[in-house]
Amino acid sequence: MVGLGRLAGRGVILHLQHTGETLTMLTAPPAGWKKGTGSVGIATLGADMDWERLADARGVSTHIVLASGYGSPTSRKFGDFLTPSQATYGGTGNVVIHLVSAYVERAMLYDRVNIAAGRMTFLSDFSANPLYCNFMNAAFCGNPRAASDNTAHAAFPTASWAARIRVQLLEALILQSGVYFTQTRHQYALSQMRSGFKFNGATIDGEAIPLELAWAPRLGRGGKLPGHYKIGFVWDTASHDSLFEDREGKLIAVTGAPPRRFHGAWSAWFLIDQRLMRFPGHGPDAGITFLGVAYFNTPRSQLRQAQYSAGLVVLGAFSGRPLDSFAINIAYTRIATPLRRAQKRLRRIAANAGPADAWPKPVTGSPRSDAAIVEAFYQFHLMRGVSIAPDLQFYLYPDGRKSLGKQLMMGVKTHVEFI
Repeated sequence: MVGLGRLAGRGVILHLQHTGETLTMLTAPPAGWKKGTGSVGIATLGADMDWERLADARGVSTHIVLASGYGSPTSRKFGDFLTPSQATYGGTGNVVIHLVSAYVERAMLYDRVNIAAGRMTFLSDFSANPLYCNFMNAAFCGNPRAASDNTAHAAFPTASWAARIRVQLLEALILQSGVYFTQTRHQYALSQMRSGFKFNGATIDGEAIPLELAWAPRLGRGGKLPGHYKIGFVWDTASHDSLFEDREGKLIAVTGAPPRRFHGAWSAWFLIDQRLMRFPGHGPDAGITFLGVAYFNTPRSQLRQAQYSAGLVVLGAFSGRPLDSFAINIAYTRIATPLRRAQKRLRRIAANAGPADAWPKPVTGSPRSDAAIVEAFYQFHLMRGVSIAPDLQFYLYPDGRKSLGKQLMMGVKTHVEFI
């Protein structure tokens, strides 16, 4: 630890942590699915280097994050492929070391302007909130799940070539934008992103250009109720496949033809976290905080047209446990209206089809509709950098299919910061 302290004093900060998430099904699944338990985990190692201290390069720093993950989410055991029950699942390529991000950053004008460039994760910079990953479910952790519907938006633990600028307009007002080069067909493909160390630009197919305004007021008497409000928009220039329509406007399920392609897609969001009340004497951050999300996608090419979330985080409710927290969050996902209409149309066609009609594949299962997820946990802070959180999750219409009914799960999330 002495050595690490000396490194930090010279401008090198290392961090090593592990998150484990386990859930077991309490509700018997529909026929064809098997009741069970799923466990996932991820270890991350990172280094932040201050080159102003190391080499007198004013305002310059570099950042690198490596990861190694394992496991499979419980939600797959009862047929949900829409929203993983454990957010740390996936993306690390089943390799020992996966490069998440590596970039250089420069602070200027008394830290009012910040620019960064390199291998960067889009959804770590935009529509993000550090409070979200206290939750286990992917509907909440990191970003609203709808944010990663578009593969032009690189999600942790993947990255793309990018450049970002952040400007502090006022003390509590920050505007940021950037250019993130997209790889919509290869962002999560093992051939391109398995290790994260493949740096070529051969699969770049466009750019995502976001704009986000963040306001961080301090409300209440004495400004003791901090909040964060973000409103943002992104447009990308990549081409996106229709989920249901071929190039002639007919249903893919009927014709089996290649999908129709659309040029460009947009997303918009509004995020809020606002402390509503304090617990005096229980710690500087003790209190009740409201979380709210509204996220919207291009309905013609994205599965989720919208996601709405609302929740509460209660920190330090008990004076003897000032760092313990309790939280509950509810997410509602709306499946894209064009897809819902196409599903109804397909079923009408299938009902009138004769035995001689040729179908690329049979029409099975219930059509996708809306879905909802509720998560609640109590997080015990055991010691510095170590926490354990019993977790309860409820799915209504898993995978957006009413035929899958509902599912109740119980489990635990552990987090250990070694450095």
